[in-house]
Amino acid sequence: MVFETLLIGLLLALLYTELAEISPGGLVVPGYMALYLDHPLRVLATLFVAIMALLAYRGLSRFLILFGRRRFVLMILLGAVLAQAWFFLLPHVFLGSPELRAIGWVIPGLLAGSLERQRPLPTLASLATVSILTYFLVRFVSWL
Repeated sequence: MVFETLLIGLLLALLYTELAEISPGGLVVPGYMALYLDHPLRVLATLFVAIMALLAYRGLSRFLILFGRRRFVLMILLGAVLAQAWFFLLPHVFLGSPELRAIGWVIPGLLAGSLERQRPLPTLASLATVSILTYFLVRFVSWL
């Protein structure tokens, strides 16, 4: 069901972006979030890493000229580095669940990029809407 979830998530994200003119964190992010909605710690860790990447970007943007491709690549790079750092430091800092790690390396960076381009509240609300809709639509299709 991974392929179906990502495909339905992509289609719903594209449709939502066209209708609402708000990106739900990127076109592939809602599909990946829908894959892990039954693992809420992974979703929360991904959101945390994306927000940390956004804060790191805002700090670096004071000293660097960042726009266009540079901004996009830096967001992806920050998301990947922070997700990997989170993965390596987590067992040593927290004695929590092993599920408390980010979803992939690219997803936090894509989400951070959307959070920077748009305001965080509309982006996160759109992400939640499209991810939940994708999750339930996939469950309905698999039930048929």
